[in-house]
This record gives sequence, C-alpha cells and structure tokens, in this order.
Amino acid sequence: MTTATAPEVVCVIEGALGHVTLNRPRAINALTADMVADIATALDAWERDDTVRCVLVDGAGERGLCAGGDIRTLYASARARNGAAEAFWRAEYTLNARIKRYPKPIVAFMDGIVMGGGVGVSAHAAVRVVTERSQVGMPETGIGFLPDVGGTYLLSRAPGLLGTHAALTSHRLGAADALLCGLADHHVPADDLPALAEKLRAGADPGEAAASLATPPTEGTLDRDRLWIDAAYAQATVVEVLAALQARPEPAARAAADAIRTKSPTSLAVTLRALEQARTLPDLETCLDHEYRAACALLAGHDFTEGVRAAVIDKDRNPQWLPPTPEEVAPETVAACFAPRPGDELGLGRSTTA
Repeated sequence: MTTATAPEVVCVIEGALGHVTLNRPRAINALTADMVADIATALDAWERDDTVRCVLVDGAGERGLCAGGDIRTLYASARARNGAAEAFWRAEYTLNARIKRYPKPIVAFMDGIVMGGGVGVSAHAAVRVVTERSQVGMPETGIGFLPDVGGTYLLSRAPGLLGTHAALTSHRLGAADALLCGLADHHVPADDLPALAEKLRAGADPGEAAASLATPPTEGTLDRDRLWIDAAYAQATVVEVLAALQARPEPAARAAADAIRTKSPTSLAVTLRALEQARTLPDLETCLDHEYRAACALLAGHDFTEGVRAAVIDKDRNPQWLPPTPEEVAPETVAACFAPRPGDELGLGRSTTA
C-alpha cells in the first residue's frame, strides 16, 4: 500500500478565512517552486471568492514560519547552470509583490524562525504578527547573496540605518526589534495565535483582532544601539563602515564589525549598494526588479556556491571568499550586479532603469 505524501502547502477555506499553511516542518517550511506556485494559485482563487474575507499565512511545526528558500535546490541550480534558480526567483518575487498588493487583508503569523524567503511571504502582508519566539532576519550575506524577496525595500525603510546593520551582520530580530524596524505590526503571545485565527475565521477585522490580543514585547536591543548604528553605517563603502565600527567604544559595535568580516565581501558591497538604491526607488516592485538583477549576477559568481557549500552542504563553516577581503572588491564588479539584463528582466516595477 502506498502512503500518501503530505502536501507541502495546505490551502483551505475556514469560515471567512483563506488559510495557507507552509507544510515542510522538518525543513522549517523552506520554500520550493511548487510551494510558491500553490500559494499563488490559492490567492488567485480566493481573490474571486466572496466568502473569503482575509487570508492567513502560517507554518507547520514548532520551529518557525519559514527558514527561506530551499537553498540546496538553488545550490544545485547554480552548479548546473540550468536556469531553475532564476525561474524560482521570478515566481517568488512576483508572489512577494502580489502579497503586498493583494486586495484582501493578508495576515502573517511570523512565529519562530522567519528568514529570507520567509520574510518575503510575511513581511509584505497587511497584518504581520510576531511572538516571543520570533527570530526575523535576512542572513544572505553569509552565503554570498543579498537580502532579496523585497528585503532591500523593507530594510532600507527601517528607522535610521538599522536595516543596513541588520543586512550586513545578518542580525536576527526579536519581536521588539522587528516591530521597531517596520517588519511587523503586532506582538501576540504564541499561545494566543489559535484565538486570533479563530477571530479571523469568524470574520473579525484582522487589524482589530490582532490589536485586541497584542501585548508589549520583551525589550529589544536596536533602539538603545541607534546612536552608534546610525553613525557607523553612514559610510560610502564596507571598508569605511568596518573602520567606523571598530573605532566606536561600544563592544556591540566591535562585535558587529567582527560579524561583518565573516561575510562574503562581494555580497556586502552589493548589499550596501542595493540598500542605497532602494531608498530612492519608488516601490517594492522596482526594488524586486533590482534584486533580481543582483541575484542572477551573484548566482553566476563564486561566492554563492561557496557560501552555501560551507554553511549547508559540507557544513565546515569555513567559506573561502573570492576576493577574500572588502578592500579587494572591485567597484565594477558591484556595478555589474545592477546592470540591466537584456531579454531577462523581471519587469514588475514602473521602471527598470539602472
């Protein structure tokens, strides 16, 4: 007898609620191409269904909403040069933009680990709920990549330069810091999430329902670190950022410098440039267009496959970056990551001019 395989995404209508549950708990619900397609299909159907008043996105298991994209599949695509990674990002980024513009409220339960692609399916939602267990972050510079899925849009709009700090260091944001940075709207204790979901099934206003169960989160760290963060990251290059951090008297600033030095120098430079650009871009869609260019360029380079190898494949935590230091990253290498891609633009925004 054949055992049925559980679906990777469960999409059901419960009362007034369209409920999307990412269902790969052993992989912390890491996103695959099929999962992205299934979510998009459900959103298409529910947009036309008058019984669905709002949508809920959550994750199966106790570990978190979503750990990001299925990095092993992206790694295999980068090595094979088969175009699967580019196709995945095209579909994923299109879904991120759709979540942002969806005509019905989308509520995201950002419980537990919410990294990379997990941020993309949650932090663009209309009502974003964190819990005492939330760990929200964009860790891409540690694998030779950049904050994508609209990460540059979100982090560039955080107060001051908190988003730059989070992006370059891969800092994980707890509930209070996620709220401060604008990646979440309400802190609701994890034990109260079922009650919130029940309110949504009954047709309650999503924002009001979340606010009715919200409580003050445990104090974060970024608010008290704003002084040195805003001063140190107000530099034109990664080399200058590192020097400014090292010169600060605060131990946390020097710890940030140490963390940055472990990341891909190329990714750091590309990320800093992407955040600078994103601050001037008009909308999420145009930021996604620029992220797509950079993602495809980094995929073809050395550091992405090396970073994933060290972190996920061999797990030796000893990536050999090329070039190995921020001082050696050529400006033209960074510029090339944002050059238009003739015949292969994402094209979501109003303008894809470099």
